[in-house]
Amino acid sequence: MTKNDALAPPSPAPSGFPRVLLPFRRSSYRRLAAALFFALCTSGLWVVAQVWEVVRIGGGASELSYVAAAASLGALLPLLLGGAVADRVAQKTILIAVQGAHTLVLTTAAVLALTDQLRLWHLVVVAFLGGTATAFYFPAYSAWLPALLAEDELMAVNGFEGMLRPTIQQAAGPAVGSVIIAAASPGAAMAVAAATAFAAFCAFLAVPRTPVRRRGDARSVVADIAEGFRYMVATRWLLASLLFGSLMVMMVMGPLQVVLPFLIKDRLGGGAEQHALVLAAWGIGGAVGSLIMGSLRMPRRYLTVLIGLWGVSCLPLVAIAFAGELWIVVAAAFTVGAMFSSPMVLWGTLLQRRVPPHLLGRITSLDFFVSIAFLPVSMAAAGPVAELIGAQATFLIAGTVPAIAAVAAIVLGRLPADELAHPLAPEGSA
Repeated sequence: MTKNDALAPPSPAPSGFPRVLLPFRRSSYRRLAAALFFALCTSGLWVVAQVWEVVRIGGGASELSYVAAAASLGALLPLLLGGAVADRVAQKTILIAVQGAHTLVLTTAAVLALTDQLRLWHLVVVAFLGGTATAFYFPAYSAWLPALLAEDELMAVNGFEGMLRPTIQQAAGPAVGSVIIAAASPGAAMAVAAATAFAAFCAFLAVPRTPVRRRGDARSVVADIAEGFRYMVATRWLLASLLFGSLMVMMVMGPLQVVLPFLIKDRLGGGAEQHALVLAAWGIGGAVGSLIMGSLRMPRRYLTVLIGLWGVSCLPLVAIAFAGELWIVVAAAFTVGAMFSSPMVLWGTLLQRRVPPHLLGRITSLDFFVSIAFLPVSMAAAGPVAELIGAQATFLIAGTVPAIAAVAAIVLGRLPADELAHPLAPEGSA
């Protein structure tokens, strides 16, 4: 399948057809969306199964920190290579290889858990390998979308996927996982996750292949990575946004993924079901925010809106710091999800429209790399820090620091001037 075939005019949309669903007129995207759905099911099931398997084998917040840090470190180390490969190799080939390997790893872990042979070091290794899969998966997937869709469909597809990711990954997946854990065991939830990983592998096989989108002769991987790095450093809006993102991730993700399950367990007396409920609220909030943003057009002040929303999205974590009842945590999680996910729609569209196509895989990997550069530190430190200063102080810091950093990024990065000099919104947009 050629690029022209991939971008052939889709079937006409009926009158009143929702804008966010326009990409589904293309059969190639319908197949890709099915693969994404199953991959997100895998992730959602695994996140809750992993936490409660750590608890089952006698671990606590510090042990979960080891597992979470291994996943982020596994994603970080090969990430730049993953971006270079995404610009050199057909994205379908990468995704099939990665999904197949991931399925094998998860199946092995599920078998070990079901036979009561799984140990903490096994979970650390599985998390590291899962992170490595992400390092190759994410740049290839992101670079593939513009080859399958027209430019005016990108905002819609980013909105739809922004709705789908939290709905499945943070809501439905953990909810199903908690039911399986309550009825059977974390190992059973791991087995279902391995099955959905295999379903994603099969769905990727059905998506048409597209040409590699890059220019020039083949060069060394190091030179490719260096070219992407130079572009990032020379592009002020991109560098300012990524530096802010790295700080925000460092402040927020460790407390949410490591400290929150034990806050629910120790302060509120909850278990896997209550943890899944909070994750579901986070996911549903993200789905609502993404769906709304994906139904809109690009705002005129897109960079200011983007960074501003991300900064404000962390403030509800302050409510979690003082929460004495589960509903407060659920409401805060919903709000964080809505305000955190909606800017992701803008961010994905911004990269796809302002970054040259031949650099998109590498810039996507650099985006991921810089954003999660301190994620292993966040994951590894969250448990010990919470045990040292308490969960309340941990969430207070996580909720306030990003808001201050957002203002600094907008001012020091001169983002208002840049967004006016490079308009992406239709004429007359606010």
